[in-house]
Amino acid sequence: GAGLPPVSPCPQVLSLGADVLPEYKLQAPHIHRWTILHYSPFKAVWDWLILLLVIYTAIFTPYSAAFLLSDSEEAQHHHCGYSCSPLNVVDLIVDIMFIIDILINFRTTYVNSNEEVVSHPAKIAIHYFKGWFLIDMVAAIPFDLLIFGSGSEETTTLIGLLKTARLLRLVRVARKLDRYSEYGAAVLFLLMCTFALIAHWLACIWYAIGNVEGQRTGWLHALGQQIGKPLNGSFGPSIKDKYVTALYFTFSSLTSVGFGNVSPNTNSEKIFSICVMLIGSLMYASIFGNVSAIIQRLYSGTARYHTQMLRVKEFIRFHQIPNPLRQRLEEYFQHAWSYTNGIDMNAVLKGFPECLQADICLHLNRSLLQNCAPFRGATKGCLRALAMKFKTTHAPPGDTLVHAGDVLTALYFISRGSIEILRGDVVVAILGKNDTFGEPLHLHARPGKSRADVRALTYCDLHKILREDLLEVLDMYPEFSDRFWGTLEITFNLRDVRRGP
Repeated sequence: GAGLPPVSPCPQVLSLGADVLPEYKLQAPHIHRWTILHYSPFKAVWDWLILLLVIYTAIFTPYSAAFLLSDSEEAQHHHCGYSCSPLNVVDLIVDIMFIIDILINFRTTYVNSNEEVVSHPAKIAIHYFKGWFLIDMVAAIPFDLLIFGSGSEETTTLIGLLKTARLLRLVRVARKLDRYSEYGAAVLFLLMCTFALIAHWLACIWYAIGNVEGQRTGWLHALGQQIGKPLNGSFGPSIKDKYVTALYFTFSSLTSVGFGNVSPNTNSEKIFSICVMLIGSLMYASIFGNVSAIIQRLYSGTARYHTQMLRVKEFIRFHQIPNPLRQRLEEYFQHAWSYTNGIDMNAVLKGFPECLQADICLHLNRSLLQNCAPFRGATKGCLRALAMKFKTTHAPPGDTLVHAGDVLTALYFISRGSIEILRGDVVVAILGKNDTFGEPLHLHARPGKSRADVRALTYCDLHKILREDLLEVLDMYPEFSDRFWGTLEITFNLRDVRRGP
């Protein structure tokens, strides 16, 4: 026969490649149009809005359940329709916002256990169903709207109790608080807010107990007698009087400062007071026990400063450093601390990968690289390499940066302050912002020696690059090198031409 046609190995290779390469290499990830990224600005703003609504709910739901639903004026309001009470309208808007939030959560990406962002709608829905959906759903049901219209007293009380299910939304706040746990001041503020919120809730329960019992010996009757508004039918203390007194009682009980002017008289009130005292003792242990640790953390910076300053003073005393030098040492330490807060930036940077280090250095030296003519037109890679080599130095007034006779190992760019150059006692030049001093490195094979002293007149910031580092980067980017040396103007050449290298 004619024999089989030759088979090209190409399709096999291609099919092998397709099998071996993972799916994400072959196709770009497709995100659905209505999917919201969990790190997007819209989601951040929406989360803060929901947080504010949760705080509103936490404050007003117990208050309206205890005080407003039992109030005779408010009961009359209920007969005129749902929308005549502004608080009911606000509650309805809040409920609608929470239902919208549930829908948004069904479309928001999340990070899975493998640190991958999941954007597939079905996976997002399953993840939300398994997680916070049930809590969010119960908290979003508008119970008062569902039961509204029956008007009986039992239904009103039931609405009040069911509305407290909205407090489940506070779990949402707890999810967000982890990120603020390292800030001492924020933790202290949050603990105080928690304390005040619990006192507010307990005040609402304390009023509800007195109101439901309605006994002549109860605290509400005692309050009416005290302020000259005896409780009789629909007359008696106003809502403001009742709430302020209830809050006063719960705060004094929680902080263990009982004055006795508002006291529990019936058995129910006494049992509730015992519970409040128990809660108060637990809160004292958890909240106020942490205050000293938090304040200590707030002042840890000051403590570090004093410890370091003590070490400097011990060093000066041990080595018997004479007065002018001692003053310079102390001044430099104080200035450096006020500038960096005792943090060694180089040590911090070393903890990051090189790519991120280059980006940070680019940001730190951005004013020099953008404003200084020699660096304009350089490629991004060249600027990143240069930024990695630059060191930022700070100098207080009177500090000598270079002495006459020192080897010129670096090129300096001034970004802030004034510097004077002295030969003997004579001021030769005064340099300021964007000026450069050192020597033209490309003209000399070996570093020269300085012919003058360089001293700071004010607080100065300088960008310094070592000779070897600059030449190394320029060797890697030869096309940039010629333009750099062509446009670089050294304001003051410190090289002493009379002396040999």
